[in-house]
Amino acid sequence: MHQTKIFELLMLLSFGAAWPASVHKSYIARTAKGKSLMFLLVIIFGYLCGIINKLINSPDYVIFFYALNMVMVSADLVIYFRNRRLDREAEAVKR
Repeated sequence: MHQTKIFELLMLLSFGAAWPASVHKSYIARTAKGKSLMFLLVIIFGYLCGIINKLINSPDYVIFFYALNMVMVSADLVIYFRNRRLDREAEAVKR
């Protein structure tokens, strides 16, 4: 394995290890407060760019980890919109 691929894979595994906890926390919290929509979109864009780069320049198994991370961030994004709806519903009940 080429040395740069090892570090690329370690980076993806490190980032990927954090996303399940983030998704779980978002799901349990049932609020979008403290979560940044722009941050999630930028991360998804970054993973998408990584996937495109792999497809164009050096397709290999590392692309799987880009895709897996992007799926986890996308799940967090879906939960963000659910939680935003729950926040709006809670605000409507308070009025």
